Amino acid sequence: MPSPSPARVRVAIVGGGCASLTAAYELTRPEQHGRYEVTVYQQGWRLGGKGASGRGASDRIEEHGLHLWMGFYENAFGMMRACYRERAADPATTRLATFEEAFSPAPLVGVTDRAPNDRWDVWMAAFPPGRGLPGDPLEEGTPFSVVAYLRQSIMLVRALLRAAHDRDADDEGTPSDDIAGLIARVVRYGELATVTALFEACDALRHAMDAWVPGPARQGASVLLQLLDILALATRGHLQRLARADTEMRRVWQVIDLILAAVRGSVMHGLAADPRGFDAINDWDWREWLRLHGASDDALDSGFMRGIYDLAFAYEDGDVTRPRLAAGVALRGAMRMFFTYRGSLFWRMNAGMGDIVFSPLYQVLKARGVRFEFFHRLTNVGLAPDAGSVASLDFDVQARVKRGAEYQPLVQVHRVPCWPSEPDFAQLVDGRRLRADGRRFESHWDRGREGTRSLRVGDDFDFVVLGVSVSAIPHVAPELIAASPRWRDMVEHVKTVPTQALQLWLSRDVKALGWPHAGEVNVSGFVEPFDTWADMSHLIPEEGHSARVKSVAYFCSVLPDRPVAEQAHDDFPMTRRAVVRDNALTFLVRDLPALWPRVRDAKGRFRWEWLVPGAGKAARDAAAIDGQYWTANVSPTDRYVLSLPGSPRYRLSPLDATFDNLTIAGDWTASGLDSGCIESAVISGRLASHALSQLPPLADIVGYDHP
Repeated sequence: MPSPSPARVRVAIVGGGCASLTAAYELTRPEQHGRYEVTVYQQGWRLGGKGASGRGASDRIEEHGLHLWMGFYENAFGMMRACYRERAADPATTRLATFEEAFSPAPLVGVTDRAPNDRWDVWMAAFPPGRGLPGDPLEEGTPFSVVAYLRQSIMLVRALLRAAHDRDADDEGTPSDDIAGLIARVVRYGELATVTALFEACDALRHAMDAWVPGPARQGASVLLQLLDILALATRGHLQRLARADTEMRRVWQVIDLILAAVRGSVMHGLAADPRGFDAINDWDWREWLRLHGASDDALDSGFMRGIYDLAFAYEDGDVTRPRLAAGVALRGAMRMFFTYRGSLFWRMNAGMGDIVFSPLYQVLKARGVRFEFFHRLTNVGLAPDAGSVASLDFDVQARVKRGAEYQPLVQVHRVPCWPSEPDFAQLVDGRRLRADGRRFESHWDRGREGTRSLRVGDDFDFVVLGVSVSAIPHVAPELIAASPRWRDMVEHVKTVPTQALQLWLSRDVKALGWPHAGEVNVSGFVEPFDTWADMSHLIPEEGHSARVKSVAYFCSVLPDRPVAEQAHDDFPMTRRAVVRDNALTFLVRDLPALWPRVRDAKGRFRWEWLVPGAGKAARDAAAIDGQYWTANVSPTDRYVLSLPGSPRYRLSPLDATFDNLTIAGDWTASGLDSGCIESAVISGRLASHALSQLPPLADIVGYDHP
């Protein structure tokens, strides 16, 4: 892509999701010296894409799903911390004015498993704080390499063994100066019959890993593989015996079993020497790859593994009987998640994601001079006659603002700038008519318009950042697909899946509901139709409730996909919402009591009267669900991007120069993480900015290791 000229360059950013706003943020940094004039074109009235949230009845926060940030999101946290500093909101007039007020650690995590008596057991873990905070400057030599991850994996195995056998906390073993002798001694054991032998084997493996110089064709790996096989066999035998009557011990064994299989597979495949790194194994499903390298069926079917697939909505076509996740993407994500987090494994936002992330970004970008054109739905990206560049952008104008003014999207809730769950029709020309017509501006199926608008290269823009989702590209950019086989392959192979979400407001706290554990927890690996739950009661003060609300719960999962022909019907989103409502009713009556046993009365009936409506009267029957919030995320821009085996190679990078005045941005692009998460989106947005301006330098994009 050619370097921009010294003159002010006009950039049209289409889409207001996290990747697009990151690109706008990077292009308007002070280091750019005002070279870029940026305009964001957004369908509907709010920003955020899949991360958008709104305020509904009683100022309730309404999300697309459960949004938690992970402690390894270095780029995302770095941007938000800088954004809060730049906004410098006055605490006297704005609450949640600082990063420290906006985000809180969420170290308590749970996964569920079926017990032998067919009951659900929950394995709870409180992860210790990681050093520093995500977004802090990295320490010199901080590793993001395969070898570094493998070394940390072996250290974790040793720590788990120590915990499993109730070893003294300061027993680190006695390092041997004679590494070769230590390894030889372990190999001579044959069977590691004692706990001491297990620890010595871990030490030998760690020393061998430290001395290992990865090379092609598994050169030098034979000793590592021999030690791994000995340790895996012995560990499995020891812990299986201990685990027969001890569920906690069985789970420890499952995790150790999975770690050793991952390390063995990484050594066998030579990932440390392969320039592709983890991407070299993306043609395998993660479970298949781990099984290939010795993981047991018990470990592969564990709640821990189900939780990882649930976290990534990794079910092809939304079919929970078809778990599919590219092994390299999963392994890289797991390594970063558990070994590079800082501050906390997870982080919660102390209001809606729109309030905490997209309101500050909008305010900072506005202050920098970025223009926002709301109610602009992209209908076509037009190519020049030679098909080498973008010549036009065509939009439907969904609504016009009165007197040609700029739409003001934010509202104040308890002195926090927020996005409403519906537009402010009072600002719009013929707003009463638009409301009466039931306009759904964010819906793919709403084709109403008040006019059209066409932008021309040279007259209205110089460069384009296409930040719509990959599922939307066939609808808005067919010329790009027709002109480029690589774009056709990307659209065909990079798949997405619909998701569903449910939010409940209850008149009892989680203890009164029967949840036996203390602390606000995130639980995954549960039963469908809602496999993930988070206690979000910390949000109660940010909403406008009566004193009746004592707890807030968010649930989410995949939603089974439907044939393309069915998706073309205008009533499709409403029929899928009805399905989610039915799913919610089934879940509350049949499944939720496994987590909250007191939610059933003495006669075994669900306590509908404990659901607190946002408006109107409470109901004592299933109609109470209508006072809660649920959603079916089926629009192309709302669907979750999957990382199916074999698909990552088809992702295009924002650095791709197929069309010389176009770059792309989104978590569906080749970001180095290649997974559907905020960090992928932010990396992609930073890469899009680099494609146009050479800033930020690639070396400054933390953890970016894509070839």
